[in-house]
Amino acid sequence: MGTKYRIQRRTLLTGAAAFSLVPVAGARVSAQTLDKVSFQTDWRAQAEHGGYYQAVAKGIYRRYGIECDLRQGGAQLNPAQLLVTGRADMIMSNPFQPLNYVRDGLPFLCIAAIFQKEPVIFMTHEEAGIDSFEAMRGKPMAISAASRVTHWPFLRSRFGFDDSQIRPKSVSLQPFMADKKSIWQGFVSSEPFAAMQAGIRPRVHMIADAGYDSYNTTIDISARMVAEKRDLVQRFIDATIEGWTEYMKGEDVGAANALIRQHNPEMPEDKLAYGLRAMKEHGIVQSHEAETLGIGAMTHERWASFYATMRDTGAYPAGLDIRRGYSLDFVNRKIGLG
Repeated sequence: MGTKYRIQRRTLLTGAAAFSLVPVAGARVSAQTLDKVSFQTDWRAQAEHGGYYQAVAKGIYRRYGIECDLRQGGAQLNPAQLLVTGRADMIMSNPFQPLNYVRDGLPFLCIAAIFQKEPVIFMTHEEAGIDSFEAMRGKPMAISAASRVTHWPFLRSRFGFDDSQIRPKSVSLQPFMADKKSIWQGFVSSEPFAAMQAGIRPRVHMIADAGYDSYNTTIDISARMVAEKRDLVQRFIDATIEGWTEYMKGEDVGAANALIRQHNPEMPEDKLAYGLRAMKEHGIVQSHEAETLGIGAMTHERWASFYATMRDTGAYPAGLDIRRGYSLDFVNRKIGLG
C-alpha cells in the first residue's frame, strides 16, 4: 500500500491550511462546562462536510456539552498523521485507514461512516458515447495518485483495466474540457458541476454502481480516547449524526453554508446547493444501513465485504482481524429516524 498514511479521500484540488471555527453565540451552556474536541476534515469546507458545519452553526455540539474545534483540511495536511501524532482527537477518514491500522498494528479505529456510498466517479463527455465501465477498457483515464492504490486495483480486477491506461490527473478541468474522448476521475458532488458550468454535458459513472461497495467519510479516533472518554465520544457522534440529519433535509442550512463560505470563499452558494442535491439523489449519506439504523451506520458484514474485495485485488494480505479496526458501539442508534 506504500506510505502508511497517504491515502486520503481528496488529493485532487488545491487547498489551504487548517483553522478552527468559532462556535455560534447564544449557547445555553457556558464555555467552562464544555468538553473540547478537535475534529480534522480531509479537505476544504464544502457541502460534503455540511453536517459538521450544521452541528457547529446551529449549536448542536454545544447542546451536547461539546466545544468542537472543527478544522478545515487542505492539500498539505494529512489527517491520519495528525491523529496518530495526537494533534487531532478525531479525523474525517476513509475505509482504507482502519485496514491500515490493523495491518500496521496501530491503536486507532473507525467509529462511524457518514457516507454509505463511495462518491468517486469517472466522468465522460456525452458525445463520446461511453455508457459503461466496460466501454472504458483500453482507453486513457485520468486518475489521482491516491486512487492508484485504492480504487484502481478494484477497477483493474473487475473490468480488466491495464496500468497503461493511467494518465495523471491535473488540478484544472481544462484537459477534460478540451478532449471529447477524455475519461476523468472526480466526485459526484463536485466535478460534474464544474463541467456543466463550462457548458459541457458530462456523463457520470459511479464506481459504487459498478460493485465498489464501501463506506467513505468515516470518523477515526484513538483506542485510548475510546477507552477513557466513552461518554464524550458518544455525545460527539450523536451530535454529528443530528447535524447531518438536519443538513440533509436542506431546509435550514443557511447558517452552516455561511460558515462554509466564510472559511472557503471558493465555495459559492450554487455549488453548495449542487453538492447537497447530488448527495441526496445518489444516496451518498442516506442509503444502505443508514435507512434503518440512522446516518453513520456500519455493519460487520459490510466491512467484511469491503475487506474481501480489496484482499482479492492484492491490496491487503489475507487473515487480517479487521474487527480491531472499527467499532459499532457508537452508531446504529437510529438517531434522526422518525
